[in-house]
Amino acid sequence: MDTYLTLARISEGLYKEKGSKFLAFAIPISDEEEIKEILKEKRKLYHDARHVCFAYILGEKGEYTRANDDGEPSGTAGKPMLGALVSKGITNVLMVVVRYFGGTKLGTSGLINAYREASMDALEQNEVVEKILESRCEILFEYPFLNDVMRIVKEENATIVNQQFDNDCIMKLSIRKRDEEKMRSRLEKVERLRFIEKEEIEEE
Repeated sequence: MDTYLTLARISEGLYKEKGSKFLAFAIPISDEEEIKEILKEKRKLYHDARHVCFAYILGEKGEYTRANDDGEPSGTAGKPMLGALVSKGITNVLMVVVRYFGGTKLGTSGLINAYREASMDALEQNEVVEKILESRCEILFEYPFLNDVMRIVKEENATIVNQQFDNDCIMKLSIRKRDEEKMRSRLEKVERLRFIEKEEIEEE
């Protein structure tokens, strides 16, 4: 399978209990860097809130998960939020719940219920969509071979994400994961073309 289920867009949910307000945000994401930026933004925006808890699922098979209680009793916030995401069978999704304390403690079961209900409300305002898994690669080649490269890119239905043309050309490509191997084997036959490995990209 080279598809996965995720959310169509950002959505919000709300749950109120004994004066406490739980604002939930369900957000499709692609990597951990994006998560860090979103959490930073939410904490700045809701700086007067008691807690900003989160949970996420990442990876094509949902293999990376994390739940954070942000000061709430252990297991009462992040875990039920993560459970809500898991129940939908989705991945590449971040759930953030902002709590404004209303003065009355809710107890362990009350907190678990509140964080779960707020999360489920946000998810119910959204829809699950199927997306195609894509692979990215970066190639380096000489300008005289541009037409050869462009022909392969077009015939293999790859997308040019970025390109720089000079004596040496650099092109970043995105292609459906199942078609990557075939495209790579064709590109490898272009004279003096080489793939820039991920390690090289990260070092730059």
